[in-house]
Amino acid sequence: MAISVVMPALELTQETGKLVAWRKKEGERVVKGEPLLEVETDKAVVEIEAPAEGILAGIRAHEGAVVPVGQTIAWIVMPGEVAPADGPAPKSEGRAATTVERTAEIGAKVSQETSPAGTKISPKARRLAREQGIDIHRVRGSGAGGEILASDILAAAASKGVAAPASAAAAGDVISPGPIGRLMAERTAQSWTSVPHFFVARDVDAGALLEARERLAAKIEKARGARLTHTDLLVALVARALARHPRMNASWSSEGLRQNREINIGVAMAVEDGVVAAVIHNADAADLGEIAVQRRDLTERARANKLRPADISGATFTISNLGMYHVDAFTAIINPPQAGILAVGRIADRVVPVDGRPGIRPMVTLTLSCDHRVVDGARAAEFLNDLAEWIREAEKHLR
Repeated sequence: MAISVVMPALELTQETGKLVAWRKKEGERVVKGEPLLEVETDKAVVEIEAPAEGILAGIRAHEGAVVPVGQTIAWIVMPGEVAPADGPAPKSEGRAATTVERTAEIGAKVSQETSPAGTKISPKARRLAREQGIDIHRVRGSGAGGEILASDILAAAASKGVAAPASAAAAGDVISPGPIGRLMAERTAQSWTSVPHFFVARDVDAGALLEARERLAAKIEKARGARLTHTDLLVALVARALARHPRMNASWSSEGLRQNREINIGVAMAVEDGVVAAVIHNADAADLGEIAVQRRDLTERARANKLRPADISGATFTISNLGMYHVDAFTAIINPPQAGILAVGRIADRVVPVDGRPGIRPMVTLTLSCDHRVVDGARAAEFLNDLAEWIREAEKHLR
C-alpha cells in the first residue's frame, strides 16, 4: 500500500513549507526514520524523516517549491507498486491531476504564485502584503526571477511601501543569504517591528558560577561524555527561575496571553550563515548532565544542518550567549511568541565594591529583552533579580 509523503506542519501558524532538498532520488529505497528531505520553515531548515519503508516514487514537488501544509509531495511504495496517479491538487488548479508528471509540474509551480498582473510572489509574502496593506506592484522582488519574498514585503512595510530605486543596486555587490540567513532576517525584522520590546540589565558576580562548573565538569564529562559549559549552567538556572516567574514563560497570541505548561529553553547557536535557536525541552526537570548532553547533540546537528522538527519547536524562552566571542554586553531581539530572551556577555574580571572596598571579581552582564504585552518592568526586574541571586549562589542551586 502506497504511503503519502506530505508537507509537514512544523509550527503552529505554518501555512506553507519550502522544499529545500530531497535526500533520496526517485526510485531509491528508503528506510523508515532515515532523512528523506529538508524543509525550510520560519525558524530553520530541518530534516524530515521517511514515514515508512519502501521505494520513493511519484515526486510531485521539486527543490525550491513552496508547498501548502498537508499537501502530498511524493509517495513511498512497495517494490513493483506504482505510485497513485491522482491526488489532491493545489487549490489554484481547481481539479485533480491526471498523471504523475503533471502533479510534479504543479508542485514545482507552487513556489511562484502569480498575480493577475503577472507579478510572482510567494504565498507567505502575499499574506504579509495583505496584513501590512502593501501594494505588491510597487515592490521589487529579490527572489529568483524577480519573485517577491516575505523579506521584501517587510522591507517595503518599514519604508511605507516605497520600493528602492533601481540605482541602489549599483552601489555595490548584492550577496544572497542562504536559507537560514534569509529566515533570520525576516524573523528579526518582523519581531522588531511588531513586538514592543523593553530591556532590563544587571551586572552579576559570576564567581560561584565558575566554581560550580569547576566542581561539576569532570564528574559530568565522565558520566555523560559531554563537556559542561556556562550555557548549560545558565539553562538550568533560568529554567528554575521561570518556574518561579511563570509570566516570563508565557506567550502572546491573537487571543491574548497564553500560559505555557512546559519550560522549554531555546539556545541560540551560530551556524554557517545565521543563527538558529535549538530547544532543550522540559529544562526545569532536567539535571545538568541531561542538559549538557542535549545541548551538545543539538549543537552538532545544527552545525551539520541536520536539525529535526522537534529540535526547533516549542521554545518558551531563549538564551543567547556571546561570551565566547568576548562581547561584554548586548541586547537581543525576542523570538515571537516568546515573552523574553536573555543576552549573556562574557565573564571578565572587573573592579567592583567588595565589602566596602575596591576588589576584583569575575562579573557578567545579563540583559533581558521583554515583550511589554506580556510582562511589565516590575515583573521583569523580579525575574532578573532572582536569577542574579541564584547565579551568585550557584553552588546551592546546582546540586
